[in-house]
Amino acid sequence: MKILLVEDSKPIRRENETALHNAGYEVICAVDGESAVRFAQDQKPDLILLDMILPRMSGPEVLRHLKSDPLTAEIPVVVLSSLSEKNREKLLEEGADEYLEKNALMPGRGINLLPQVLETVICRINRKRGVAFSNIPLHE
Repeated sequence: MKILLVEDSKPIRRENETALHNAGYEVICAVDGESAVRFAQDQKPDLILLDMILPRMSGPEVLRHLKSDPLTAEIPVVVLSSLSEKNREKLLEEGADEYLEKNALMPGRGINLLPQVLETVICRINRKRGVAFSNIPLHE
């Protein structure tokens, strides 16, 4: 499964990229909103993990752009944010498939729960989209 990780913070990006790679995912990284849109169009990832506060184009702008483009509209987008859940409903209404707070995913130094949480999220997204359980891409 190919994941586009959109995160401008180098330490967070590295930690999430390493955790996902170790869990068996193929990871592509974008450091700003413009490259996120370009990579999504060119690389056709299976899932996009999108930060909200980004240079060159904000996370909400990226989400709107992805969902309005026929090339990327069907790619599930999971928002990873350090902002509180007050933005959750608005982002879900704008097309995000899930909203996760970064603090819950990285509760302590050296602890990264993103791969485990993603398995549940992927199952939920696939169930909503009517994908059979035998087709759910879980890592080894």
